[in-house]
Amino acid sequence: MPKRLKKNLVIKNHVFEPAELKVPANQKIKLTVHNQDNSAEEFESKSLKREKVIAAGSKASFVIGPLKPGKYDFFGEFNPAT
Repeated sequence: MPKRLKKNLVIKNHVFEPAELKVPANQKIKLTVHNQDNSAEEFESKSLKREKVIAAGSKASFVIGPLKPGKYDFFGEFNPAT
């Protein structure tokens, strides 16, 4: 069984860093999101069918995929302007 690829996102000043993740197609990914802000944020992706509230100063992880080639958007539900 192939190893699961690990990817990380950071939320800082209500912005996801990096703003874009590149991952290989047809592979499961463990995504960890670290919220470094002083308030909660929700990782939201309609195309990935994922929603996860991440408390201030904490981390959350979830498995995505395997995904077909393409673009999958994500954003912060609580601060969509950023």
